Amino acid sequence: MDKETPLIPAITTTGVGAFGGTDRPGTAHPLFRVVEGHSLHYALEQATLLMCAVHSLCDLALDEVDDSPTLLTAVRYLSGMAKALTQDVNHGLMIQAPRE
Repeated sequence: MDKETPLIPAITTTGVGAFGGTDRPGTAHPLFRVVEGHSLHYALEQATLLMCAVHSLCDLALDEVDDSPTLLTAVRYLSGMAKALTQDVNHGLMIQAPRE
């Protein structure tokens, strides 16, 4: 029995997800932004990989107190990247999903 191909893989990133502040006060331009056009599946896979790394780094930061500032900085950036990917996928689902 063949499974039907779901519609979700046709949905792509929109370029809305972003993270990283700016060095210019009063501007809203982020340092990093998700590139539009990547598949939903790929973007979610990458967000999952980033969050797995965040989880491992958090555990390591609890054990390696001397290295905690460096590890937590990495956690901040990786979790920001994962958030941006997830935000972008959500936006793609909202605007590209077929309406019933």
